[in-house]
Amino acid sequence: MLNFKSIIASKINEVLDLEEKIENNIEVPPNRELGDYAFPCFSLSKILRKSPNLIAEELKEKIDLSDGYISKVINEGGYLNFFINKELMSKNVLEEIGDKKEEYGSSDIGNGKNVIVEYSSPNIAKPFHIGHLRTTVIGNALYNIYKFLGYNVTGINHLGDYGTQFGKMIEGYKRWGLEYDLDENPIDKLMDIYVRINNLCKEDEVVLEKCRDNFKKLEDGDKECVELWNKFKDLSLKEFQRIYDILGVKFDSLAGEAFYSDKIENVCNILESKGVVKESEGAKIIDLEDKGLGVCMIKKANGSTIYATRDLAAIKYRADTYDFDKCLYVVAYEQNLHFKQIFEVAKYLDIPEKCVNGLTHVSYGMTRLTTGKMSTREGTVVKVDELLKEAIDRVKKIIEEKNPEMENKEEEAKKIGIGAVIFNNLCTTLIKDQVFDWNTVLNFNGETGPYIQYIFVRTKSVLEKANYIPKYNEKYISLLKDKESMQVIELLYNFPDVVKSSAEKNETSILTRFLLDLAKAYSNFYNENKIITDDKELTDSRLYLTYLVGIVLKSGAKLLGIEMPDKM
Repeated sequence: MLNFKSIIASKINEVLDLEEKIENNIEVPPNRELGDYAFPCFSLSKILRKSPNLIAEELKEKIDLSDGYISKVINEGGYLNFFINKELMSKNVLEEIGDKKEEYGSSDIGNGKNVIVEYSSPNIAKPFHIGHLRTTVIGNALYNIYKFLGYNVTGINHLGDYGTQFGKMIEGYKRWGLEYDLDENPIDKLMDIYVRINNLCKEDEVVLEKCRDNFKKLEDGDKECVELWNKFKDLSLKEFQRIYDILGVKFDSLAGEAFYSDKIENVCNILESKGVVKESEGAKIIDLEDKGLGVCMIKKANGSTIYATRDLAAIKYRADTYDFDKCLYVVAYEQNLHFKQIFEVAKYLDIPEKCVNGLTHVSYGMTRLTTGKMSTREGTVVKVDELLKEAIDRVKKIIEEKNPEMENKEEEAKKIGIGAVIFNNLCTTLIKDQVFDWNTVLNFNGETGPYIQYIFVRTKSVLEKANYIPKYNEKYISLLKDKESMQVIELLYNFPDVVKSSAEKNETSILTRFLLDLAKAYSNFYNENKIITDDKELTDSRLYLTYLVGIVLKSGAKLLGIEMPDKM
């Protein structure tokens, strides 16, 4: 694929001969009438000791356009604006997508680089609720995107299977376990026990202390505590896997917090040897006040560890095992301070500098109910299995009303309903909070997953009705010059950059926005241009463009973890 940004950067460097990274500063103007790309000359003002406007004017006069890649350059208030050769772009897009098909937009930029994505990470013995759903689908999308770009990716489900909460669960089960039949809906019943023991702990400090002692016993290998812990874990994993199967989510590792329990002592010893560990009221801490990060506790006064210790052990293990270039933690922004602390402490763990620098917290906003924040302790959650079932049932109802004769209604409803839920979690800037509202999640009009699926199905239907067999012809370039066609082609050209940008910024909304824009552009093209005409070559050119749009819509949706239906 022709990279016009690289071409523009090299042309600027031919004139200036600077070591500045020109390509990183090239932008897309907000108003496309000003050009396809723009280079702001303000950053060069200090270096060249000239005004941005003068720099832009001088560059405009000196840049060589003889090779035909750039058709025009203008100076617009200190911005050097470039108009690319649209015919060359069209030729490139039409040929390359037709040749690469679903591999279009993939890359080998990640070749030889290792990326870990930690996502989902639900707590054992608690329901899989919509708070877990967001990390699961974000992490799955990032996993797919990085793989598409050639990285060696390891997806880790860092299960919450350790900590004081299990001391509480053990205590609750000892007290009331015989009241519950765990053969049916075990997670609901374990949650009920968890809510009951939490309420008791609020009333009775002695009970809370027993819960803390239970966790210490678990760490020390107490037989009864370990047996109960394994029981809770097995029941939970079976339930979680059922949900992952519905969502189409997989992991390469299920190493949760407990996996690192025998690796913690080594990490504590390394930190002790660095002289950074202090004692405070019997607890072991690392003082990060000088970094503005407060205090990071390593061990409690009773000798038990906390999740910071286990996360540090995980970092050390992952660096030694995977030699990662990036380790992404897809966790809500409420844990911002925690990750800042452990990333700072990780500098003392005797791991490669690239691993320390690659530690990245991909934070996202919380999911809240219309009535307020969810809490497993209070029992106020929306469970994912109920959400997905409701989504599918609602889609089935719509299908029965609008297209009762449709084949494979159950399967198509599943793709549409689950696609709607996944897209809803990925379509806004990740850092924003979300209020969970059924009407928003299952809105099948506007900027939604079902809209993209609908446009894909339309492309498929157009091609099937025409009995079209895809075949590229160079004449298509001159036949697809109308405004609507060019808008679609320009978007298709941008797809590889969109995928790369989604990975660079760890932001799924960049890809969802692109898919919405492409779907809208094709809808506009479809409405403004008669596809089947009396002119066979014109018809074939428009069918070919339709074919390419379908490929990219399906490929982009697949990266997000969304399946395309055959009918709607």
